[in-house]
Amino acid sequence: MTGEVGHRSPGERPRPRLVATDLDGTLLDAEGRVSPRTREVIAAVEQLGVPVVFVTGRPIRWMEQLWESVGGHGLAICSNGGIVYDVATHSVRTAHPIASDVLVEVGQTLRRAVPGTTFALEKTGGFAREAGFLPRRATSALPEVPTGPLEQIADDTVVKLLARHEELAPEEFWSVVEEAVGTRVTTTWSSIGALVEMSAAGVTKATTLARLCADLGVAPEEVVAFGDMPNDLPLLEWAGSSYAMANAHPTVLALADHTAPAHHEDGVAETLSAIFGLGPGSG
Repeated sequence: MTGEVGHRSPGERPRPRLVATDLDGTLLDAEGRVSPRTREVIAAVEQLGVPVVFVTGRPIRWMEQLWESVGGHGLAICSNGGIVYDVATHSVRTAHPIASDVLVEVGQTLRRAVPGTTFALEKTGGFAREAGFLPRRATSALPEVPTGPLEQIADDTVVKLLARHEELAPEEFWSVVEEAVGTRVTTTWSSIGALVEMSAAGVTKATTLARLCADLGVAPEEVVAFGDMPNDLPLLEWAGSSYAMANAHPTVLALADHTAPAHHEDGVAETLSAIFGLGPGSG
């Protein structure tokens, strides 16, 4: 992102009014947990009246163990912008689904373009997958997870379409998928494997955060954002001040205004502590 606001030093910028942060590879440590230091700093920032909003590719079902660690309140943007979730009430505040006919069309197009592609669906109320979609988490393989051809499991509650290929490299697969269906859906990736994530056309972490900030009366230049993977690029480009983690993908490091310490070094917490003038033991 270019512009004077994004390139000022932390001491010269007006204090942010909202913090937006990715989770995996960003806020969470190497074990996928919220560290005590990070929990302490989030609490201190929110005590200043500054909301901390999670903006993640994770579905709601992967979030339950995190809520208590961060206070059990506030809002989270899940599924790459597909859902705004009210943490306190454990309910979906808004959703941006992909139309079922678009899902089927995209799936058929990708099967022709990249034979061997399999699909899974993140829905407002759960998860479904094709039998050939190899799960990476145990919960995805449970017997009660609806399983069948895309044409049978698709409906109008789907907020993210997942496409996987077991042989292609991640960026190669993303490139082919984007070329084939990028006008019908928004494509991105955040996985180390060949897994492409698709949202409704025009839906990204940034567009959903922009709507939320408009509701809260917060301008883009009043937002500081953190991320590490290509699905964070729109978010980091939109925010007034952006930080790539030291462990981030090269495209993220190239785009962001600043670099924060790595996620396993409490990079988000240490950066927020400097921005807001918080000292050790600030919780």
